[in-house]
Amino acid sequence: MSDERSGAVLSSGSFDAAWCATGLGEYRACRYTYEYYPYESLPPLDSSQFTGAFQWLGGTRGPDPERAAKLNHLVGHLAARSLSLPEDFVTFQTSANLYGSLDEVSVTGCWTDISQPLPSPVEPGSFLVRFLRDQQDCVIWYLYLRSSGEAFVVHSHLDYEYEYEAQRDGEETDSDLDDADEQAAAILWCAPSFEEFAHRFWIENRLWYAVNGGDLSQLEPQLRDYLHHYATPEVCA
Repeated sequence: MSDERSGAVLSSGSFDAAWCATGLGEYRACRYTYEYYPYESLPPLDSSQFTGAFQWLGGTRGPDPERAAKLNHLVGHLAARSLSLPEDFVTFQTSANLYGSLDEVSVTGCWTDISQPLPSPVEPGSFLVRFLRDQQDCVIWYLYLRSSGEAFVVHSHLDYEYEYEAQRDGEETDSDLDDADEQAAAILWCAPSFEEFAHRFWIENRLWYAVNGGDLSQLEPQLRDYLHHYATPEVCA
């Protein structure tokens, strides 16, 4: 199994790395609805399976024309800024059978909500695109797009669409968008690609159900391997 975590973390540049998620019962504690887990503490994933085809999720059965048309508006706005969406993100969000898969598996009511490009408060020329949010906005996930072509996934407790609208309207918020240090601390890197984020999110939410009243003996091999990372041999045997 290959794992690209070390190099990916280095490429995040301005941002610290952390995974924001729920607990996994006795295997991984969580004090609140969500916890920040050091990225290096996570089970490694096999990067060779992230080809953009989402075979681990059954693969794609073709695009949905309506969803593709909606995403094209975002594509156009990004193109005007010499930016583009990662292909794996486009495939997932326009696929008739993949779109909404993260919403369906989420144990905390997260839902897909794609924004227009939002300027990075940290790096001029870079943009955020929100794609998933917790139902109470405890955490919001974004694509982070750089002018170099680099794209990765970050999360924040801030809804930057709201923050920019409030700034434009002269409303006060608890966040200072002009404070680069504050904003760099509010944005945390969590995955080198959208597909890797989606895969880990999909695994962990399914595991949550399994460890909270499910039958661990019926887990698929990849889910059992993931849980083994946190368990002693006696617990997971």
